[in-house]
Amino acid sequence: MLTIGQLAATAGVTVRTVRHYHHVGLLPEPERDASGYRRYSAQAAVDLIRIRTLADAGVPLARIDALLHAQPAEFAAAITDIDAALQRKIDRLNEYRSRITELASGERLVLPAEVVAILDRMRGLGVSEQRVRLERDSWILLQAMDPSSLPHRIRDKNAGFDDPETIRLYLACDESVDWDPQDPRLDRLIDEMDAWEIKYERDGGGPGNRLISARISEASPAWQRLLEALAHRAERRRTAATGIHPAPR
Repeated sequence: MLTIGQLAATAGVTVRTVRHYHHVGLLPEPERDASGYRRYSAQAAVDLIRIRTLADAGVPLARIDALLHAQPAEFAAAITDIDAALQRKIDRLNEYRSRITELASGERLVLPAEVVAILDRMRGLGVSEQRVRLERDSWILLQAMDPSSLPHRIRDKNAGFDDPETIRLYLACDESVDWDPQDPRLDRLIDEMDAWEIKYERDGGGPGNRLISARISEASPAWQRLLEALAHRAERRRTAATGIHPAPR
């Protein structure tokens, strides 16, 4: 006859586990001896080993009791069913792992593959990771506020990165992040960016673009001044073209 400690050691489990199996009805509690101690038979040890083996294999405790008393064919069918359930769980966990891995990049979960390719292209051109992250955030905002414009913007962005002048200005803007807002170099960059916007007929209008500009402005006082100057010049051109002055804000 075995004590509860000896029984637990035989099956390779803890005494607490044995008591839990008693509590859930998997392992019957034996009668106590004259001294008030539980004494277990060899059959109890065999049953406990079988319970532990099934539990370690991932069989839910709620199904173990039925399996312990099942006929061979019934047991085999139940194990096949449990195996299929475990495989489905493994598939879900692998999907979660894949999504967690993608989450490390911060963009693949929320942006189309074409946009992610643009961000990777920027990295390849030598654009700083800070600027890439801001570009990512800009695409997230644009997708939320004006999703219909995404295909057009993707085409424009890729076309821009085929143009050496656009790449040069991108890298120049990237370099200016830490400049003093009154740095004379910023004045030259504003002139160059304004000429580029005129050439490509960009006006930066629309609520989505204004929010994107605000997000970029948060990162750098120099960029804030650059964007404000470009917006002011674009507004003056629209006023000159239409003769309509903007309403006061």
